[in-house]
Amino acid sequence: MRLMPTLLFSGLVAFGAAGGIARDMASQPPGQAQAAPEGFPRGGPPGGPQGARGGPRAPLAMGGTVGTVDSISASSFALTTSTGRKVTVETTSATTYRQGTETTSARAVAPGASVLVLGMADVGMGGTATTIKASQVIVRPVAGGADAGVPATSTVFQQGTPSAARAVGQIPADYTEGSGTIVGGTEANKAIEAALGAYTGGIVNRVVKLNSGGYEVHNVGVRWPHHIFVNRDFTYIGAD
Repeated sequence: MRLMPTLLFSGLVAFGAAGGIARDMASQPPGQAQAAPEGFPRGGPPGGPQGARGGPRAPLAMGGTVGTVDSISASSFALTTSTGRKVTVETTSATTYRQGTETTSARAVAPGASVLVLGMADVGMGGTATTIKASQVIVRPVAGGADAGVPATSTVFQQGTPSAARAVGQIPADYTEGSGTIVGGTEANKAIEAALGAYTGGIVNRVVKLNSGGYEVHNVGVRWPHHIFVNRDFTYIGAD
């Protein structure tokens, strides 16, 4: 008849363990997140409030940048933008290459080359810790602005310095920050090419299609401009 005491003892152990867990949970200060699963940062897996390297990160979307190639490895290369931002570009067998208007190969990407990269952009706070999974790499010097009054390089971001509040060119009448629909594919690539043909130095982390049919290209990692506007014909029209 030792079965009953054994069952009773097991039940008390389980009850005590459950009570300990409940006390641990109750002891955490209100609003404090519980520890994340192993392999993920606090806040959950990548794609949540924080990315795999920590710090706030925007959801992945089509983006791109222009810069000078620093070094090359088997499946990636590193570049530096004209404002000094470091970007890692990851390539795969599906990445395509263009030199001017002609199709080329990965051999065209060499240290010192100026490239425009298009692909899924994983951008940390302020343009830090940036990785672009390249769908297309265009080897070419990118021309200056759409007209003589547009600078070729964005204003460099400086910690503690407020963003410049100014607008140039035409800002779509239907534009309000946060409006529109994020797009990808060919239309996003064309909008990014047009935007980066007007301003280099920043990193594009998304393209938003406006109700008017034009596009707002979101430019980060620089003090100005943060929004570059392209019309439905993929021509640069303004920035703020």
